[in-house]
Amino acid sequence: MPLVVLCGRPGSGKSRRAAELREALGGPERPAHVVAEAEGGRAALRAEVERRLSRRDVVIVDAGNELRSVRYELYCAARQAGTARCLLLCAGGPGGPDEPPFEAPDPRNRWDRPLFTVHGEEPLPLAAIRAALFESAPPPPHRATRTQPLQSSGFLHQLDRVTQEVLAAVMAAQRSGAQPGEVVCVPGVAEGLVLNRPVSMAELSRLRRQFISYTKMQPSDENLPQLASMFLQYLSRSIQ
Repeated sequence: MPLVVLCGRPGSGKSRRAAELREALGGPERPAHVVAEAEGGRAALRAEVERRLSRRDVVIVDAGNELRSVRYELYCAARQAGTARCLLLCAGGPGGPDEPPFEAPDPRNRWDRPLFTVHGEEPLPLAAIRAALFESAPPPPHRATRTQPLQSSGFLHQLDRVTQEVLAAVMAAQRSGAQPGEVVCVPGVAEGLVLNRPVSMAELSRLRRQFISYTKMQPSDENLPQLASMFLQYLSRSIQ
């Protein structure tokens, strides 16, 4: 059954909203589960979401999901499970110099829609959320089960090339003596990657395969300019 992904800055009320959603959407015939970010980080969160997704239960993700790459992974998980989903942005939060960067959802991205936003104490738009989850058509079949469009071959070639270039830049920086905490720059990408520890080629290759596997679920030319940035964000969150 459907997936509701919450996102927002620390202190914006995500846990309170998750509890409200569980009460409103769950019931004897349709259990609702809240999956919260805990020890194990992003990979553990994604694994728990995938385990909970089914044709009967509602899954509510109570986590910051501050990076678009995280939301994209959850979008792919819902698509693979063949279930509807929506995104709830809890606006506000006190903010602070030590909080992680937050990339606001953009409804022009398919993984950020349908998007609902709540501010402060205003009520949840439950009617619209129910319509998105229970009345919308299920997502189309996974592209692996049908003929790939011609544009996807170019997309996959670009995906392979870009991720290889990022790995090459990270390994070159390490060979040049980059120390933990230094920013690794990738040509053509505004943001860099801060490594907290040395990373082997084997580990980078494994993360690259995981990223490609998620991204191939929805090849789209509109994602091409963001591929390197999304992969860097994926590496940043996966390498602890």
